Amino acid sequence: MKTLNCAFVPSDPLNRSCIYSFFIVASLIGTAYFIGSAFLANGHDDGLMKWRVLGTLQNSKSSACKNQCRPLGTEALPQGILAKTSNLEMRPLWGTYTTKLNDPTPSKSLLAIAVGIKQKEIVDRIVRKFPQKGFAVMLFHYDGIVDEWKDLAWADHAIHLSAANQTKWWFAKRFLHPDIVAEYNYIFLWDEDIGVEHFNPRRYLSVVKEEGLEISQPALDPAKSEIHHQITARRGKKRVHRRMYKFKGSGRCDDHSTAPPCIGWVEMMAPVFSRAAWRCAWYMIQNDLIHAWGLDFQLGYCAQGERTKNVGVVDSEYIVHLGLPTLGASTDEPELNSIGQAPSYQKEHLPNSEALAPSQSHRYDYRPQITNHSTILSTASNIKEQPISKML
Repeated sequence: MKTLNCAFVPSDPLNRSCIYSFFIVASLIGTAYFIGSAFLANGHDDGLMKWRVLGTLQNSKSSACKNQCRPLGTEALPQGILAKTSNLEMRPLWGTYTTKLNDPTPSKSLLAIAVGIKQKEIVDRIVRKFPQKGFAVMLFHYDGIVDEWKDLAWADHAIHLSAANQTKWWFAKRFLHPDIVAEYNYIFLWDEDIGVEHFNPRRYLSVVKEEGLEISQPALDPAKSEIHHQITARRGKKRVHRRMYKFKGSGRCDDHSTAPPCIGWVEMMAPVFSRAAWRCAWYMIQNDLIHAWGLDFQLGYCAQGERTKNVGVVDSEYIVHLGLPTLGASTDEPELNSIGQAPSYQKEHLPNSEALAPSQSHRYDYRPQITNHSTILSTASNIKEQPISKML
């Protein structure tokens, strides 16, 4: 680059050209400076404007959420006095409240069981497996008998709810709203006919947390349990399994299967839900859903991610499903046997020695009707969004 060595003498033509060159260069530099300054200033102003707009939008969204995200009916209340959740902890009528058993933290999980007095001993063994320091207990008394449980050591610490001839799903829909059980990490929603000799709830939850299971169940002892789906049967050398294999007959299951009950599936007799999974599952329980047949096929929606990974059966802590008849059927019609079959079915499919006695022929099997109704309810809310064939 050449430098301009000019002496500023107006009479010299060469000097005049140097002066002109100098002014031209200075003008170009000045013009570039002003244009650049204006561009930067405009960009800066635009940036500030954008931040102001974003800030305004965020503030407006925050203000809108404060108003719109509040529980219905609390609009007139100051934000500071809202209590959005609750729990099942008992409180004394007077005096200073202390947590259960002087534990500084509340119960972390909930055990809820539908019970009848005939299974009192079995239920007692189940509840005694769950330490009071780590679990709250709620009993759903479907036979209306409550006082006869008072002699058990843990009875005063449990919540007792009574409604005649209602299933645990009826109780759960009405008394286990997600905001009520929001303080509990896991919800055990169990039947009463469960043997727990080889089950430890603390070890079970340790496995569930390490494996990332949002929906789970203990495996069933295949030698002693009534097993309806092979995926629930215990595999002795495993800690957890998430799929089953079936290579013969209909409904085959292999490594390529992605739908329940081959994978991502638990049964309804002893499910365990994480807090987040239960908040989702509660909304799937219809008000008149009775036995939840069919609901098990839809639980994958609540797996908090990939159903094939977040739903599983725990083998290391297993139970026995005794398969005892509990709620029973109407006394006006043919009687059911222990697996819910009416005499008309048995006469066609069982040897004479296995059929029920004539004196038991005054009851009727309502299960086909119940199954059909439960299936309709469990799929109705999703039928418009996705074909049933894909969901199942």
